[in-house]
Amino acid sequence: MSRLIECVPNVSEGRRTDVVDAIAAVLGGGVFPGERAHADLAPEVTYTVNLLDRTSDTDHNRSVLTFAGEEAAVADAMESAISAAIARIDMTVHEGRHPRLGAVDVIPFVPLGDTTMDDCVALAKRFGAHIGDHFDLPVYLYAAAATRPERRVLADIRRSQFEGLAAMMAAPGGEPDFGPTTPHPTAGAVVIGARPFLVAWNINLETQDVAIAKRIAGAIRERDGGLPRVQALGLALDDLGVAQVSMNLLDTSITPMW
Repeated sequence: MSRLIECVPNVSEGRRTDVVDAIAAVLGGGVFPGERAHADLAPEVTYTVNLLDRTSDTDHNRSVLTFAGEEAAVADAMESAISAAIARIDMTVHEGRHPRLGAVDVIPFVPLGDTTMDDCVALAKRFGAHIGDHFDLPVYLYAAAATRPERRVLADIRRSQFEGLAAMMAAPGGEPDFGPTTPHPTAGAVVIGARPFLVAWNINLETQDVAIAKRIAGAIRERDGGLPRVQALGLALDDLGVAQVSMNLLDTSITPMW
């Protein structure tokens, strides 16, 4: 079986359809010449990636795109998507309910087929080093690619959000793994990693009381003594007029959806 990789970039735009269209366009089965920035990953052949899924949320002001292909194609396409996002997203005017650090907020690589987690870790580090240099963009590594134990959990890296990014980076231990030690002026920073499949599960409650959603999230998330391998936030969705419990189930073999 081919060495396939799934990539699930989360971008900080869920309201302007034209912007998401432009980013998705380079992930939607387009053909990319192999000889581009990734000469170390891609010999002179032609690659194709396939867009598998695309979702946007206006209250979160965030879109999640899922695409897959061979390693070199995925890296090349993701670089093009970053370029499209940086050109169109200005984090200094961005507002949304979901925590975020940058225009392209997080880029996880997920092994498929014969690809191993170690392969994805190596790609995350190689790609992160290149992206940090090429776009003058701070890069933090997380999950299986983390270089420090305190950076394995995405929420721990992202706690400052974009507004507190400069202060976080200036504090001892806050420097990124790659790229400059100050935020990109409009794109912030990006978190890149390697992980297995996860289930992103958002449940809208029959109430507008966000305190209830936050109380439920606090009871079920692992960080506060709840269910193992579960992350959760309580959010208010103004567009729908409801409160939401937003969850990531990091390992459904340990804590399944039921």
